[in-house]
Parts: sequence; C-alpha cells; structure tokens
Amino acid sequence: MAIDFKKELNDEQYHVVLNADGPCLVLAGAGSGKTRTITFRVAYLLEKGIPPENILLLTFTNKAAKEMGDRVASLVGAAPKTMWSGTFHHIGYRIVQSHAKLLGFTSHITIIDSEDSRSLLTQVLKDEGVDLKSRKFPSVNVIADIYSYSRNAMISVEEAIDVKRPSAFGVATEIANVLRVYETRKTESGFADFDDLLCLWLKLLEQHPDVHAKLSQQFHYILVDEYQDTNRVQAKIIYKMAQAHGNVLAVGDDAQSIYSFRAADIANILQFDKHYPGAKIFHLLTNYRSSPEILAVANHVIKQNAHQYKKELLSILATHEKPHLIKADTAALEAEKIADSIIRLQRIGHKLSEIAILFRSTFHSQPLEVELTRRGVPYDYRGGQRFFERAHIKDVLSYLRAFMSPKDSIAWHRVLTQQEGIGLESARKLYDQIKQFGSTNEILHGEAQLEIEKRWNVGWGVVKKTLWELSMKHDTVGAMIRVINDFAYRGYLEHEFQNYQDRLKDVEQLATFTDRISDLKAFLAETALQEQHRAKSQAADDRVVLSTIHQSKGLEWDTVFLINLVAGAFPNERAALEEGGIEEERRLFYVALTRARKNLFLSHTLLGGKQNDFVVSPSPFIEEIDEALIDNGGRGNKTGSSEPTYSYEPVEGETDWRKKSFLSDF
Repeated sequence: MAIDFKKELNDEQYHVVLNADGPCLVLAGAGSGKTRTITFRVAYLLEKGIPPENILLLTFTNKAAKEMGDRVASLVGAAPKTMWSGTFHHIGYRIVQSHAKLLGFTSHITIIDSEDSRSLLTQVLKDEGVDLKSRKFPSVNVIADIYSYSRNAMISVEEAIDVKRPSAFGVATEIANVLRVYETRKTESGFADFDDLLCLWLKLLEQHPDVHAKLSQQFHYILVDEYQDTNRVQAKIIYKMAQAHGNVLAVGDDAQSIYSFRAADIANILQFDKHYPGAKIFHLLTNYRSSPEILAVANHVIKQNAHQYKKELLSILATHEKPHLIKADTAALEAEKIADSIIRLQRIGHKLSEIAILFRSTFHSQPLEVELTRRGVPYDYRGGQRFFERAHIKDVLSYLRAFMSPKDSIAWHRVLTQQEGIGLESARKLYDQIKQFGSTNEILHGEAQLEIEKRWNVGWGVVKKTLWELSMKHDTVGAMIRVINDFAYRGYLEHEFQNYQDRLKDVEQLATFTDRISDLKAFLAETALQEQHRAKSQAADDRVVLSTIHQSKGLEWDTVFLINLVAGAFPNERAALEEGGIEEERRLFYVALTRARKNLFLSHTLLGGKQNDFVVSPSPFIEEIDEALIDNGGRGNKTGSSEPTYSYEPVEGETDWRKKSFLSDF
C-alpha cells in the first residue's frame, strides 16, 4: 500500500521528503525527528521507482545504520537488499576492496583493527631504533592518535603534533619518518587500517577518473546522517560521489557539532551552500522531546554563538517547570543535594533509568559516584569506566599498595612495568628479589642486596625515590598521592597518553578526596570494597545514568542533572586557547540541555581547590541565561542559592548511609 506521507509527517518533514532533489541541507534541531525524515525520504524515493542500488545512505554508527534500515523495511514492506546503507567505513570497505589492485594491493585487502595497527607500529618503531621505554618519544598510543588525526583532518603529521601534542614537536621529524615507514609496511603486507578505508576511498575517486565516473553515475541519491560530524575526508568523498547527479541530502545540526577533537569540521555544514551553490536549506524546528521551558533556555544559550545557522526550536509539549538552578558550597555538598533529589524522585514514582547526571569531563563524576554508593543508589556509568575502575586510579593505588607491602605481587608488577627500561620479564626478576623483604623500610635500607641490571637503573631510581618520599611523614593519603604523582606518575602519563591532562585531573580529584583521610590501610581496604558496590549496582535493573555529555548525544531522559557548572570546568579551560573553542563548548552545553524531557537541574559549587580554599565563579554559560527562564529558589539573583527541590528522610529499616567510613569524610 502507498504511504500517506502527508498524514505521517509534519509540514517541515513532509516538505523535505517531497522536495529534496539537488543539493539539500536539512538543519534538524534536537528532537525534531531527523531519523524519521531520512527514512521516509528513502521510502519516497523507492516508491517513486528509484532502484535501491542507486541510493546511498551514510551514517556514523552501526546502531544508526541498523535503525534506519529497519525503519525503511517497515515502511516499504521489506528490506531493500541492494540499497547501499551503512557507516562511512562500512561503505568504504566495500568500495576499496573491490578496487584493491588499482590501489596498489595484490588482490585482497586485509583490514587490521586498532590493536593490530598498534602492534605493527610498535614493530616499526623498534626496527627504526626507537627505545619504546624512553620518555623522549611519545608512546605508541599517542603516535597512533596523532597519525589518525592528521589523516582525518587532512593535515601533515607535524601540524597534527602542533595541535594534539606540542610537547612532542622536538621529535616531530622522527615521528613523521616512522609513520612513512609504517604506511609502506602496511601496503607491502596488504594491510589497511580503519582510517585507510576513507583515505583509500578518496584516493580512488581522485586518482582514477573511470572509477569516479562509474560510482558517481551509480548513486543517483546520497543521504548523509549527522553531517555536522563529518571530517574533511568524508566531506570530500561525498562531494566527489555526488558529482554526476548532484542529489545530496545532508542532515545535521550545526548546534550539535561537538567532535572537533576527532577532526570533525563544522565548516562542512556551515559552508554547505558554498560547496554546493544553489543548495536548498530546510529547517526541522518542531521539537517532540523537551518541555517549552527547557527549550527556552536552550534557545537562549545557543543564540550567543556567532558562527551558526540561526534557528529556534519550538516544543509541542505541555508547559512544565522551569529548569532549576542549584548551588552548593562544595562538590561533596553538591553530590548530597543531587542524591537527595534522586531518592525523592524515586519515591514519588520516577524510574531511576529515566534520570541522568551529565558532566563535561570524567573526573567531575567522582563525588557523585561516592555519594550514590554511600546511599545505595545503583547507577550505570557511560562514556568510560567508574572512577575507581580507571586504569590510572588503579595505578596510583598500586603505588600505595606496593608501599604498604612487598608481598603485593599485583601492585608491584603494575608499578614496575611502568618504569623506563623495565618490561614484563624484568619486572618478574626484580620482584622475585623484592618479595624477600618484610617491609618498604627493609627494601630501602637493604637495596645493596638487590641485583639491579643496568637497563633498570632509571626506572628503579624513580621507584626508589618515590618510596623514600612516601616513607616521610605525611598527614593525609592525599599528600601521599601527590608525592606519587610528582615523583613518578606524571611523567609516565605524559609519555603514554594523548589525554594525559584529563587523567592527571582524575588523580588530583583522588588526592582532593583523600585530603581528609589519614589512615592509609583503612582507605585501601575501603577501595577494595568498591568492586562489591559495582557488582551490586550492575545487578540492579533500574539504575541512574552517569554520563559524559559527549556520550549522551542522541539520548534523552525525563530528568537531567548537569553538574559542576563552574568557570574553568565548563567551558573547559583549554577551550579558551583554541580557535572556536568556546563556541564548541557552548554547543556541548546546548546538547546537554536538550537531553532533558521534563526536569532540568543546573548545578554549580561556590568553592574549589585542593582544600575548597578559594571561591569559584559559575560557568559563563549560566551567566548568559536570562534569569527569568530559571527557577533559582526565589532569591532574586541569577546565581542565588536554591535549596534542594526534594529532601531525604531515612525511613525505618533503611541502611544508615551515614555510617562512618572514609566515604563519609568526603
């Protein structure tokens, strides 16, 4: 049966579905039904007799590709099996594999995953004489990230280093040479990595006119989801693929462009009409997700950006409460207020799974995780690992455990293998000697009994110095963690990880958290119990969601708490140093706001620092909001104190979450 498009779509969607011939840009606001619009457009083309093999639908995730494929199948009665639909990399694989010989491969291309890619790069570094344990060169992971960014942004390796890792610029020439050898080795072995799928696809289109003509002729209609997230390579591919017929439907929202760190280029969407002269521009502004009050704040926020398509989302939902502004003296008190509200929401019938706590960076979540654990509130962590499960937190705890006991083989092996010149086998040999001692003090004073091989000297020297410093009197565990960071761990993080700054902030958060704890043994015992808390939380069916804002994109909840909205944290302090950085941070804030359906809470603290010893300002994004749009507790000023919307009163038989432990010191 024919689809009644007029009945099934709103006027904005219907206009796109029927009239999107030629180059078209659809500016699809949050919650406006973009997936529905794309899938109905595909169904319309099929109904008009366009062969499925002449349609190309490009997405960014396998989940989105499957969802769109299923929706199209439900509309037309069966899956159009010959239609080209999938992620950029999936389609790229199909195309480059069928033209392997033209691209310099003998026949078949073997696709290697990120782990295999790093293994090959490691071998190249060794063959080129690079000491992988030396801190002069960045780690394999960092070099791989630099390489990936350079390719997707279409810039040189040296330029990518300048953007992503300026501290490595002194060895930029050596890194570039290593990567040229890596590329040659890949081709000789018949390998292609993840980024090659796009680069080889573009190379095929640019260097083989006959293939370009054939592919361009085949695809009469090209539809692209999340166009604001395309990088330069993807944008060029789309442009080349569409040259024969000119039918490109790019669907996206410049206000939700938040992935520049992955080389996504917002210019692709902002300059669409320059790349495709005469392009039609459609707007999807009817929002089916959020209350009018939430959208009023979101619209007001995004208006502050200079580089954008001006638009204003309109809600079809009934009026609801204004977003609430909460402030607390410290992060610990902020966590308590939010936990109070969550428990009250649950008691009046809200599902925990319909409540989300969102944050700019992972280290912002730690006080909330501690508080929810203390209250027995189960939660699901998105966008990374729970705080005490993160590798760098476990690393720091391993130093403390090793300091406490020479018999802790797991901790000692973790510490030793991070040191320059000490690999797995060396760590085993060294630990076999260390375990004979009864205490750290015996190790330090009996070091002459250790047989230290020459190549271990630098690494063992770092460990020894750190142990000496830890053995000095320290009033708190936090002070000991800072010793570990300063004498051993900071250098390791800077060498190993592209995101070392975020990891260092996590470590500092741990130090701040333990600044009031003096009993190291009790602290380590309590952290061991985190695994039990994790298992219990994961076993629960109904769980609060904790997520970074980046990971929350595309999701929605009835209630959203957006936390730690203070200057320097959100917007990220590094954003101020980058061109367009503040505007991207504001877009990220906009994404967070538009995840909420009914209830939105904006929260910030008044004090910051290691000991909550200085005043912090609210995020400038809060300051930008018209005070009439926010419920701030009736205090009459934009950042006035707001008492928790819901209070918590223990009931008979309920576990006393305030039972004294190191957790309650925070």
